[in-house]
Amino acid sequence: MQKSSLRLHFGMALLALVVAGGALAQSAYPARPIRFIVPFPPGGAADAVARMVGQEMAKTFGQQVVVENRGGGGGTIGVGAGVRSAPDGYTIFLATTASVAINPMFMSKPPYDSIREITPISLLAVSPLLVVVPAASPIKTLQELIAAARANPGSISYGTAGTGTPHHLAGELLNQMFGVKLNHVPYKGSAPAAIDLVAGQIPAAIIDVTSIITQVRGGRARALASLGAKRTAAAAEVPSMEEAGVQNFDMAGWFMLGAPAGTPREIIVKLNQEVVRILALPEIRERFIASGNEARSKSPEEMAVFIRGEVDKWSRVVKASGATLN
Repeated sequence: MQKSSLRLHFGMALLALVVAGGALAQSAYPARPIRFIVPFPPGGAADAVARMVGQEMAKTFGQQVVVENRGGGGGTIGVGAGVRSAPDGYTIFLATTASVAINPMFMSKPPYDSIREITPISLLAVSPLLVVVPAASPIKTLQELIAAARANPGSISYGTAGTGTPHHLAGELLNQMFGVKLNHVPYKGSAPAAIDLVAGQIPAAIIDVTSIITQVRGGRARALASLGAKRTAAAAEVPSMEEAGVQNFDMAGWFMLGAPAGTPREIIVKLNQEVVRILALPEIRERFIASGNEARSKSPEEMAVFIRGEVDKWSRVVKASGATLN
């Protein structure tokens, strides 16, 4: 009996040590460097957002946050690598509108399920899109652009960062909403589209704030509207879609922080709390605005609902547009 009692007490003590050790490991997270996958090359807006957040995280956690750029596939290659990583909290990844809610809709066999295989941590930023025309254009408002397209079907083209981008599909939604035909001209990125617009080579464009706001403020291009329901801090002088007379239209690019499905809840909560803290810092908010983005966070639960809504919204636009990726 005494031996049985000793074994029982020993077993209970061992179990208590295991449980305590697990709790200690969780509370000590992170105990080593964190890999932060960015699914685009260095130097772009996504890379800038990730590095700002990663640098602040490293200060708090006392561990390196190592940014790993893995471009290709419109962001799906890098996000796919993140999804397939061990769900231990030591791999996180940046994802975008295109890599989560648009590009997989074009694929017969998507590399991942955006809803089931991504554990959302938080929204990071919203990247507003602007409808712009050359400075010399006679068109002064969005309604005038739509009226011109309606009066002369097929006569107005708009440049974008490429086929299948939020920029492109926002234009397709305008076509659907107003029953017009704005012709899409895809470029290899927003920068060359902005160059041609300023030069008057194309009559209109849908471009992210980062790539065109300097030209707008310098008087070399005219912004007709920001494609969000409300004005954006990144281009506060540009009227929103509601102000331009268009209701129920809210199209913007965004960046989020994600982790592989199955990452422990405690780690997701800790990372979310850190992101919320970082995005509330005045200097970070100012740096985001300077880069053409608006810092914005959400809880993991809010982000899960947001992703489902975005997948549903963009998939309907993709189907209605008939667009394909070559």
